[in-house]
Amino acid sequence: QVQLMESGGGLVQAGGSLRLSCAASGSIFSINTMGWYRQAPGKPRGLVAAITEGGTTNYVDSVKGRFTISRDNAKNTVYLQMNNLKPEDTAVYYCNAGAIPRQTLRYREVWGQGTLVTISS
Repeated sequence: QVQLMESGGGLVQAGGSLRLSCAASGSIFSINTMGWYRQAPGKPRGLVAAITEGGTTNYVDSVKGRFTISRDNAKNTVYLQMNNLKPEDTAVYYCNAGAIPRQTLRYREVWGQGTLVTISS
């Protein structure tokens, strides 16, 4: 199986920065697109940013110019650098990956457990 482990959440003041990391582990044949989603209280989970294996990125409009997604394919790790954070960025951030485990060679979507990001005004 493939597991995702996030780290880097926390409490920062508005205007500050945080860097989230998410490492995939397990018996991995390949990992395709990786991304970050977030869910604020009372709101549905939504895409923040995604990156393909080749490095093509996609961002939700509200974070463009402030957040940067990147990945290290050798380490099966995806990062989210978040700058100029705003109170409305407060949410639980979830890592997501499209993975193919060695045992099954069948594509499946994997989620991390989530990490809380809180921005104070």
